[in-house]
Amino acid sequence: MHGLDAPSVQAENGECEVVMPTLDPAPFLHGNPFPGTAELPYPRAVATDSARLPAGTWQAASTPIGVRLELHGDADAVVVHYRTERDGKSAHGPDAGRAFEVWEGDSRLVVEPAALGEGRIELPLPAGAQGVTVYLPERMRPTLLSLTPVGGSLVPGTRRPRWLAYGDSIVEGWVAGSPGSCWTARLSRRLGLDVCNLGYAGSARGELPSAEHLASVPADLISLSYGTNCWSTIPHTATLLRAGLDAFLTLLRQGNPATPVVITTPIRRPDAEMTPNRLGATLADLRAAMAAQVQVRIDDGDPALVLVDGETLHDDDLLADGIHPGDEGHALMADRLEPVIRAACPPRGGEQA
Repeated sequence: MHGLDAPSVQAENGECEVVMPTLDPAPFLHGNPFPGTAELPYPRAVATDSARLPAGTWQAASTPIGVRLELHGDADAVVVHYRTERDGKSAHGPDAGRAFEVWEGDSRLVVEPAALGEGRIELPLPAGAQGVTVYLPERMRPTLLSLTPVGGSLVPGTRRPRWLAYGDSIVEGWVAGSPGSCWTARLSRRLGLDVCNLGYAGSARGELPSAEHLASVPADLISLSYGTNCWSTIPHTATLLRAGLDAFLTLLRQGNPATPVVITTPIRRPDAEMTPNRLGATLADLRAAMAAQVQVRIDDGDPALVLVDGETLHDDDLLADGIHPGDEGHALMADRLEPVIRAACPPRGGEQA
């Protein structure tokens, strides 16, 4: 059982010694909607369907971006027993995702680097430990083995409305300095949502297996934010993007027929706005095509679709590398999307069990 008072045992000197319970991490984990395997405990796609996904999508989905612990209780600290599979160093962006981080609201309270291999780490918790989020060293592909509360008890955070956030590297969080500072993480804490980060860096072009995966998970809110990789990595025409989006939404609606879906067209990318890709489409062309197709579906009777113009979501000078927002850019995106996501959110009575 979780959250029980610590039992006492008689020590050899006759004094009572408090022995803290060891807890199974699974009930405390959020952001992992798909079943895991022994090799990959927290996949961000359906593991049995990996052969149908582009290699880049599956590679990104194998990293547990946004998987986290949600803790309530009166413990002074929590000891996390874990194992990591790789060092997590990357040539892209800052050296993020290689530490345990304790967040309360929009405040990052603790950052403790993780070790490669098996380790234990004690993370201090704020008084009361209500609504505390612990982000994992996600780039190191961790497995949590056990949790031990120190100086009190812990219970899993309340299951909240589930938000499936599908998209590319900007959803995944490049190049934010911390897992907790990307725009999806900021909004999930702010609005009390259980975000499942299904952002796939270098991929996410509206692949149909991903639509089927979204359809397979009951959701209270879904967001789709892609398109820039349709200009670059695998070039699309405007016609191809429209047809792909239409098919994607058709499959998604087979599993979540009435769930609000917020669709953001690509954010600005200065080098691509007026530059034709290899098939002659500019990013501006693709953005317009995406918006037109969403409007067609709304007009045809899907009022639960919400269209957001990606050009309005950030300022060009906040792009850290000309493509991805830095921390300030992610914060601005969260601020500008907050009223849209808040309006689309279900009442709190719609929490997941």
